[in-house]
Amino acid sequence: MPVRPTAARFRATAPLLLATLLAATTLTACGSGSGSDPDTVKISFKQSTDNSIKVMDTYLADIKKQFEKANPGKKVELVPIKAPDSEYYVKLQQMLRSPKTAPDLVYEDTFLINSDITSGYLKPLDPYLGKWQDWGRFIDTAKAAAKAQDGKTYGVPDGTDTRGLWFDKDIFKKAGLPGDWQPKTWDDVLTAARTIKEKVPGVTPLNVYTGKPAGEAATMQGFEMLLYGTGDGSADPLYDTATKKWIAGSQGFKDALTFVETVYKEKLGLDVADALDPNIQTRIRGELLPKGKLGIDLDGSWLPQDWLKGAGHEWPEWSQKLGLAYMPTQHGQAPGKVSMSGGWTWSIPAKAHNPDLAFKFIETMQTKANAQKWYVANSGIAVREDVAADPAYVKAQPGIKFFTDLVASTHYRPAYPAYPKVSTAIQEAMEGVTTGDSSVGKAASGYDEELKTATDNQVIKK
Repeated sequence: MPVRPTAARFRATAPLLLATLLAATTLTACGSGSGSDPDTVKISFKQSTDNSIKVMDTYLADIKKQFEKANPGKKVELVPIKAPDSEYYVKLQQMLRSPKTAPDLVYEDTFLINSDITSGYLKPLDPYLGKWQDWGRFIDTAKAAAKAQDGKTYGVPDGTDTRGLWFDKDIFKKAGLPGDWQPKTWDDVLTAARTIKEKVPGVTPLNVYTGKPAGEAATMQGFEMLLYGTGDGSADPLYDTATKKWIAGSQGFKDALTFVETVYKEKLGLDVADALDPNIQTRIRGELLPKGKLGIDLDGSWLPQDWLKGAGHEWPEWSQKLGLAYMPTQHGQAPGKVSMSGGWTWSIPAKAHNPDLAFKFIETMQTKANAQKWYVANSGIAVREDVAADPAYVKAQPGIKFFTDLVASTHYRPAYPAYPKVSTAIQEAMEGVTTGDSSVGKAASGYDEELKTATDNQVIKK
């Protein structure tokens, strides 16, 4: 699943979690590891901590049946890891360290895949991909998300995600705002939030995820959706590819922090205590939006996943109640809209016993029909061009076309090994201006110092 609620991500607590888990006994989830049975492929994936959400379990159970029917004598063993995102990453890394616990196939977040690549935990897939005809159907930006600095590819993406502005049509009507709202600048977004605050008391005008408790959701759904709209879109504002250094001291960084500061200083956002609640994403999807308590939400394409029939938080009216708008660039400059994309990939561990069988399973998952089935069930965005062009996919769910169209102009994070630490430094800067403990200047300077430590001083000022 993409960056998602499926979203607070890897945080500063990860080292402590890792130490705790490494001191524990071998993961029972993995049993005796992938073993040496050449006819069994073991597949580890993240299982939702919400028992009512079985999207991944149902999908993989279906693929397992298909695979075993098409490959007589071969067996698939599904090894779910039921844990929050941050714990899943740590448990997965522990499993990958030893051939006794390494599965044959694992579900890797593009957020951290380069860390596992650098650690030598994953196998390059280029020998398989070169012989796989369907690989040519995948869009280049999605392929790049699983490519390492060594130029090799270590994962097959199972979809992506994009981000935009969700807004409550009833609240907008009460505030006198248009039902087809499309802001052109950041000021337009803030003006709408101020109008809601004035004319519709009792609701939160605007949600922008912030601070360390929200983890990568704060960095990606919040800060980066602002930062990547400060320039002309031609260069990455976080990482300079020419010098291979991280960017410090930019005006865009300060401008993005100023937007966050404004939201919370003017009380356009949630109460600070609520904004810094680790469970805020669950509350947004399960409570504030469905109950008409939030005017505008800067968030991801996957939200309907929780609202579909049988998903646990059914809200059949969501497509009538909510509108969608692109996140604009800072001043309305080209390209005019901003999106960030992440996603997950299927990867083969370096210590897998049955890598050939594992890739065969990937091929089964990633037929056009199965890929399309997954995108729709998971409220994901297609990374296969043939699926994206299929009218059945486009019409499968309200909002799919809106978010799929953003893929052409979306941005991917510079998810190099240092990125998790860079992300934490961004969250700390956001938290400082959210609580009022830091001015924008102080928070930006603090980020610059943390950036030097996080990247071994691989920093350039712009």
